Amino acid sequence: MIAFDWQRILLDDFPVMFLGEVAFRAVFAFAVVFLFLKISGRRGIRQLSLFELVMILTLGSAAGDVSFYEDVPLLPVAMVFATLLLLYRFTVFAMSHSSRLENWMEGKPVTIIKDGLYELNSLDRLNISSDEFFMELRQQSVDHLGQIRLGILETDGDVSLFFYSTEDTKPGLSVLPPEHRPVYERVPASDLYACVRCGNTQRLEGQQHGCCSRCEHGSWSVALTQPRLR
Repeated sequence: MIAFDWQRILLDDFPVMFLGEVAFRAVFAFAVVFLFLKISGRRGIRQLSLFELVMILTLGSAAGDVSFYEDVPLLPVAMVFATLLLLYRFTVFAMSHSSRLENWMEGKPVTIIKDGLYELNSLDRLNISSDEFFMELRQQSVDHLGQIRLGILETDGDVSLFFYSTEDTKPGLSVLPPEHRPVYERVPASDLYACVRCGNTQRLEGQQHGCCSRCEHGSWSVALTQPRLR
């Protein structure tokens, strides 16, 4: 073997015209995936359920193979497309007639915030990091949990939030990044603090090492009482 053999590096034993075939295969693969999304009626990836995402990945794998490998014919990929489309249609039909199957395939919306507090059982079961969840809240202009009457994690991964009115907003746990939201085991001054685990608010005295009355956790951050001025 010759090092830096550009013929081997760029084309190996394939003729230059094979690049045109690769382009044609890539267009075919794109068309197959695009048609699947159009026929299935979905408008975006955020709308895909876990079942649909698995099918798209399966189809994408087959489409990738047919794009690059000269020994992969086109018709088997078309058969993969047809099979997945039939499977999708059958599954949607079955789910429309069985709520149990629908819940198993799609999952159910999960309440994660209620009355300005975390639903601890939901968060523990979902295994969501607080940083990731706080980012979602900040992107929806949330300053602290006390603004939220109800927060629901939808089956497509979106978070739906229902807010208190301004006058009904409660004190709550800040959703700012750690550098803007100091956490204390022993609070430095008398103030209203929020438990960083569940969002419960308690008034603590200076230098007190408090235990949350709701979840028995011992880490605190100063509770915010009003949204930031924008």
